[in-house]
Amino acid sequence: MPSPIKTFFNSFTDVAKPSRFEVTIGPKTYNNISSSELILRCETAELPSRTYATAEQKFGSNPVEKFPYQVQFNDLNLTFIVDDDMLAKYFFDGWLEAVVPSSNYNPNYKNTYSTTINIRQYKNNNEPSYSVDLFEAYPISVNQLDLDWSAEGHHKLTVVFAYTSWQKTSTYRKSQNINRRFFDIGFE
Repeated sequence: MPSPIKTFFNSFTDVAKPSRFEVTIGPKTYNNISSSELILRCETAELPSRTYATAEQKFGSNPVEKFPYQVQFNDLNLTFIVDDDMLAKYFFDGWLEAVVPSSNYNPNYKNTYSTTINIRQYKNNNEPSYSVDLFEAYPISVNQLDLDWSAEGHHKLTVVFAYTSWQKTSTYRKSQNINRRFFDIGFE
């Protein structure tokens, strides 16, 4: 039997890397720019969170307990690298215009501007390991791009998305080469 310490260290040989991901924005076209043109431009993303709104309740002399009453989905931030033609800026400006047109400031129906966003995490061998779909997603904020005579970097456009819900679209498959059960490393 291998030593518990060696088994513990060997369990960290294949760790998920945050740089191995892909974001796909379900088919949308604004200002003659397709969302498919932005797939390789997403520099930072987040896997979505799910939290519960809770209410506190006290029964008799027992401690105060929290009880969930509503699921909450936090907004999602995606950051895109902007090319010299400013395609990402034009695309998201057009999408914001589709949500609430500046000609009359009357919001359109959600089904006309929302879409599904897929975020996929990849293993080191380029196989997908985790994937989620965000349903009825749309931008609620397109952050500013700062201009600076002394800056030498590139523009990064952060877009904040609201969505109705998310669902895991991948299936967990345990890796065949690593046994991660606690009793194998001495924690029975």
